[in-house]
Amino acid sequence: MNLVHKYSLASLLVCAFLMQNAFAQAPGETDPSTPTSKAKKTYSQLPFEGMDMTWQNGSDRRDSSVLQGKYFTPAIQVDANYTYSFANPNDHTVVGSTALARNNEMEVSAANIGGDFYYNGARGRIMTQFGTRSTIIPRNDLSIYRGQYSLDNAYRYISEAYCGYHFNVLHGLNVDGGMFMSYIGLNSYYQQENWEYQASFTSDNTPWFFNGLRAQLFPSNHVKVEAWIINGWQSYGMFNDMPGLGGNFTWCPKESIKLLTNDYYGSDAAGIPGRKRFHSDNSFLMRYYKSNAKKGISQAAFSLTADLGFEKGGGVNAFNDDATKGPKQYFGSVMFYNRLWFAQNKLAWCIGGGWMTNPGRYLVLAPTGDASPMPNPNNPTTTAGSHPFTANPGDKFTGWDCSTNISWMPNKNFEFRLEYVHREADVPYFAGKGGVTSPTGYTTGLASSFMPDLVKTEDRVIMALLFRL
Repeated sequence: MNLVHKYSLASLLVCAFLMQNAFAQAPGETDPSTPTSKAKKTYSQLPFEGMDMTWQNGSDRRDSSVLQGKYFTPAIQVDANYTYSFANPNDHTVVGSTALARNNEMEVSAANIGGDFYYNGARGRIMTQFGTRSTIIPRNDLSIYRGQYSLDNAYRYISEAYCGYHFNVLHGLNVDGGMFMSYIGLNSYYQQENWEYQASFTSDNTPWFFNGLRAQLFPSNHVKVEAWIINGWQSYGMFNDMPGLGGNFTWCPKESIKLLTNDYYGSDAAGIPGRKRFHSDNSFLMRYYKSNAKKGISQAAFSLTADLGFEKGGGVNAFNDDATKGPKQYFGSVMFYNRLWFAQNKLAWCIGGGWMTNPGRYLVLAPTGDASPMPNPNNPTTTAGSHPFTANPGDKFTGWDCSTNISWMPNKNFEFRLEYVHREADVPYFAGKGGVTSPTGYTTGLASSFMPDLVKTEDRVIMALLFRL
């Protein structure tokens, strides 16, 4: 089956016809093409070979795995955090984050166990996920209620699971099927790979995973081209009858520069097959300083990401309000981060932030609890909340955020991070003092007197402990 998909970035225009990889550098994956994994060359040629990518935002900072085996490399990850909200919501529920779930408590966000298998070109990867993320991520997927079987329960404890084959074509051709990480939004699903802990709006409101097929071709040691045929926009199942189509183009002219574009087209409004979504995500990363000195700054780098997308049809009209076609419904965002490393990369300081606007709120993370418009887990025919945060055509949402953190990395397997975050929205959105859930967690009747306490700003401090082996 031939699929040709046009990717729109002014300076990077690519046609991709193939799908993804055994060890290509997707967030959270082991990649023998880089110093991150010193695996034996099972395959004839390896992409991005010899380049140091450990500095990149959204990439594995290890230069090797201590558990590397001939046919299997196991992986163990733990992400534990304590976050203090200055609003001090009485139900301790965090709103608008996929990294955090509970305020003013110690929580295990993620505990992952798995690894990579490879033998004579055949390969596979599986990573389990336990902790609060196994609840946070599935709750935003409405496709699980279409048809029989509980897909959220079937996939809840898996973050990655796919298998495929490597072909010795050019610098590598890899084909995979299953659940794999998304490139859209730059940040990795695994916090061990990101410069900041609380992701900016750009990353937090775009996919963390895809479920489907992917292929990847490496025409040279500096270029990756891949394509996707997937169930939809971070969805376990399919919302309508059209698969999502998309792809990635990555160019690393040298190890200090990385440019990439990710583009997607699909039908992701539940029960509205005529509404089509397009999204373009584009990033530029540059390490502009590097030193081997034992004191002072050892590295300095920045990442810049800009996204633009829209939905059109089925009562909405992309960038312009139209009396016949409907109100505008689009997504625009930008985020910028700068990081400095000190003491031979044992310490780091990061500062940055971002901005997002999303008329129609079709990508906004819905508030939880009684402010949630999502189906009730116990009864998918009703909403879980008594006063849901609306996401109707024409509903406005604009937000911005900034954060700064310091990290201590005594070795490549452990990191302690202390981060301050400020976020704002133009409508009440974050959890206030009164919280967002009723005393019983969810209110079942619309006549309930409980009203979620949503506010326009939030400030928090995050202490994170990140382990990876």
